[in-house]
Parts: sequence; C-alpha cells; structure tokens
Amino acid sequence: MGIVEKIKEIEAEMARTQKNKATEYHLGQLKAKIAKLRTQLLEPPKGSSGAGDGFEVTKFGHGRVALIGFPSVGKSTLLTLLTGTHSEAASYEFTTLTCIPGIIHYKDTKIQLLDLPGIIEGASEGKGRGRQVIAVAKSSDIVLMVLDASKSEGHRQILTRELEAVGLRLNKRPPQVLFREDATVDDLIDVIEGNRKYMKCVYVYNKIDVIGIDDVDRLARQPHSIVISCNLKLNLDRLLARMWEEMGLVRIYSKPQGQQPDFTDPVVLSAGRGGCTVEDFCNHIHRNLIKDVKYVLVWGTSARHYPQHCGLGHALQDEDVVQIVKKKPCFDDACSNKVTWRLKLLSILKVVSFAGISKRSLNVKGPWFEVGDDFTQDIVHFVLYPCL
Repeated sequence: MGIVEKIKEIEAEMARTQKNKATEYHLGQLKAKIAKLRTQLLEPPKGSSGAGDGFEVTKFGHGRVALIGFPSVGKSTLLTLLTGTHSEAASYEFTTLTCIPGIIHYKDTKIQLLDLPGIIEGASEGKGRGRQVIAVAKSSDIVLMVLDASKSEGHRQILTRELEAVGLRLNKRPPQVLFREDATVDDLIDVIEGNRKYMKCVYVYNKIDVIGIDDVDRLARQPHSIVISCNLKLNLDRLLARMWEEMGLVRIYSKPQGQQPDFTDPVVLSAGRGGCTVEDFCNHIHRNLIKDVKYVLVWGTSARHYPQHCGLGHALQDEDVVQIVKKKPCFDDACSNKVTWRLKLLSILKVVSFAGISKRSLNVKGPWFEVGDDFTQDIVHFVLYPCL
C-alpha cells in the first residue's frame, strides 16, 4: 500500500469517527499520522540522483512572488501585463508547462514574478506535477492565488486545502503553543513537525468584466482579496500596490559623510529576508562593517528629529536616509592584538640590543617596562611607548 492510499484510508476512518471527548485523543493520533505521511510524500525517493526536469529558477531581485491557480484563469496574461515577459496564453487548459519568470520594476525595486503551471485537485498527492509547482511556491515571499471571478467559491477552498496539505499556511502566524494557551490539535502538530511555512497570500479575482457589479463588490470586500481584469487592464495598479504592501519591502538610501544622499540605488530590506534594523542595513552592505560603526544618523519617518543618533537596534522604515559614522582608527586597539604586540616587542628588543643596552635592564611586567638608566628610558619613551 502506497503513501497516498494510507492517507486516504486514515481520512476515511476520521470521517467515520464521531467527534466527542472520548474520541478526541484517537482523532489527534490520526491527524499526527497523516501529517507524518504527508511529510514523507514530499521527500524525494531514495536512491534518486536529484536531477530531473524541475520548475525551479534562480532567485533574482529584492523579492519573489508566485502566481498559482487553476488552469486558464489568466496567470500568463497577468505575467505579460506586469512584466512584459511573453508567456503563451490560449483558450485551452495547461498552456503553461514550465515555470516562466519575469521582473517587475516598481518603486526602485526589482520583484521576480513566477508564472507556474496550473494545478488541479489532488496536486498535493502528485497529480499534474502539483508537488513540483507547490515546491516552487514555497520558495516565494508571497503567493498570488489567481481565481476566476465567474467560477464558484469552491476553487479557493480547494487550492487552500491543497497548499495546506503540503505544509503551507496562508495568512497565518506561527502558533505560540503553551500549556495555558487555547491551541488546537493541528497547531500542536504544526509546532512538533517544524516544517510548516507561514506566508502571505493575496487572492486575485480575474475576469471581473464578465460578472455583475454586485458580485465584484462582494469579492472586493473579502479579506486579502483584490479584483482585476486582464482583458480590460482594470485595477492592475492597485494589485501592484497591494503586492508591495504585503511584501513589506523597505527602501533605505545611504548618505556618505559630507555628501548628498544617493537616491538612485537604495538598499532594499524586508522582515522576511533578514530584518529592517540598522544592523541589518550594515550587514547588507558588508558583514564586517558593523565592527567599525560608532553610530548612525537617520533621516525619515523612523526618526523623532532630523538627524537622529541611532544605535544598531533602531528599526528603519521605508525611504529612510542613513549615514554611517565609523570609529576613528586607534593605535591602542591595533596593538591589543597579541601577535602584533609580540612582533613589535621583538623589534624593540633588537633596537635595544643594537644600542648596546643589556636586555636584563628591561624588566618586562605585562605591557609596561621598568628601566634602569637614562638612556634606556629615552629608548622606552620614544620607541616603546607609542607601540603600547
């Protein structure tokens, strides 16, 4: 019996079992078994080399967005309109057979948009290469679930169920499960498994030009939803703005000391990719820069006054201007290194020996020197002291 058959057998047993306090423990065990089997279903088969025809493409830009939905809902047309990349569109299903990337240039940032092949019911079990499509969606920052506004609401529930079956949790936060918290059995299983990914999802209802205004208003008022029409190019600007808002990208402009800020090439940060603090900004420029930072000056909405002296933990906001003030090079700090100090001491001893002074007249006590005669004191004062 395969993994899919085992999952279906357990689901049938759960459907037959009555839900009450007496069967609550038994149902929890069945849910745990299903979660374990679905995890095994996502693992590659043993003995495989890993090579094959996949959908994965190299990450590019400041963020990644995946278009996911049923066949013939307008994903390829939407990719062409937003990025200019040609993706074949036709009236028949499964026009797109592989992952087609495109780049959205929006607010001085580059966002990678992926057009994925349409998935069908049962994609979590491998039907229609659904597991490969969903695997690419899991590597994205947010998901745009493209739906046909003229179809029933059941498509949205089917896609959500398929994504949750492989460990994707849409528009949810990781549960903080405590013994005092009112958490469900599913939340506890998610925490124990530890392989769930929580990501944002925007439900994009396409083809609103074929339905009535009342239906458009009803769909537009649903949470995490937006209505568009690729045929008439309606509301595409609102879609870009909503996508930008959900991704939470933060543009930070650098200002060299004594110069004007550089507004041409911002440093783009996000909470999902490292964070948005001053420390994250420094690490984005260079990982060793943080050692030389004395303080930073910040202009923008995150500052109380202009400029504000901030530390590494200061949270930056969109379009802030940051000037980094470095520490001045200190000779004492450079000589604090043991290897450097020993090399300099060896060179000084050579000078003392060359001058005819006995090495025994130098009584070494840590970093300080006690000397016996005036000439040796001059040597120590002018040669040793600057190196300590």
